[in-house]
Amino acid sequence: MKTLLIGLGNPILGDDGVGWRVADALAPHLPSLEIDRLSLGGLSLMERIIGYEYVILIDSLVTGRFPLGHVTSFTLDQLPDHTGGHTTAAHDTSLLTALRVGKQMGAQLPNPQNIHIIGIETLPNFDFSEQLSPPVAAAVPVAAQLVRNLLGGNHDFS
Repeated sequence: MKTLLIGLGNPILGDDGVGWRVADALAPHLPSLEIDRLSLGGLSLMERIIGYEYVILIDSLVTGRFPLGHVTSFTLDQLPDHTGGHTTAAHDTSLLTALRVGKQMGAQLPNPQNIHIIGIETLPNFDFSEQLSPPVAAAVPVAAQLVRNLLGGNHDFS
């Protein structure tokens, strides 16, 4: 199954960069897997995943329902708030809507149940920093292990 792993976020906004950190932690251990780091959502993210059958997105989440650093896993079609995280942007659309539009235009896109999201609970942050808070930094290896578990055995990483 053609697979893509994307760490989402902004690496200069503290905990918002956790998706990039997880991608960085995994890259040396999964050399045959295509790994990317993006700050994009909606239509731009949809365009990036054209041609892939399975996609794992890693991003910060602000739900207020879990403690800081809590790691959650679900598929895109299970996303409770389709406007959360980097699956959308202020002047864009949700990733689910972008996928529907892309499929209507004939783009080869994965089904929403083949887009897996690993979310790490954070707080809203608009302060510049390249450092993760201690609870979010502690979540990086947890999220990385969850990605490895998801990839185990069912994907050829091509």
